[in-house]
Amino acid sequence: MYHPKTIEWDARMKEMFDRIDTILEERHGGAWKLRRNRPALGETANPEADGLFNLGVFFDPGFGSRLGRGYLVEIDLAAGEEIPPAAREAIELEVLELLRRFLPEHFPERRLEVDREGRLYKIHGDLSLGEL
Repeated sequence: MYHPKTIEWDARMKEMFDRIDTILEERHGGAWKLRRNRPALGETANPEADGLFNLGVFFDPGFGSRLGRGYLVEIDLAAGEEIPPAAREAIELEVLELLRRFLPEHFPERRLEVDREGRLYKIHGDLSLGEL
């Protein structure tokens, strides 16, 4: 069972990533063939489950991290063909730009940053839920 503040946090995070997914699909959705088992854009009720992009985050407690605890951003392209490294890098930079633009909108009461952590991006900063 989750506390209402963690449910709200997760919902805001999902809303932001669905928004980014929509933008990426509009820009790049037809650039590569989808994997054979991947539903086309709009065939499911969840943007994570269809189309070319599957964006998400998972919590990292930050042990051994220079950035500390935060949310690692996963950018999966459900392409049935190889994505050229330069194209993948350009998409990752787009995601970074969109995260930096949307985090203050979706979490205006927090000071959150996004930086590279290894091969992934990490959202870090004020992750507190306030008083529980």
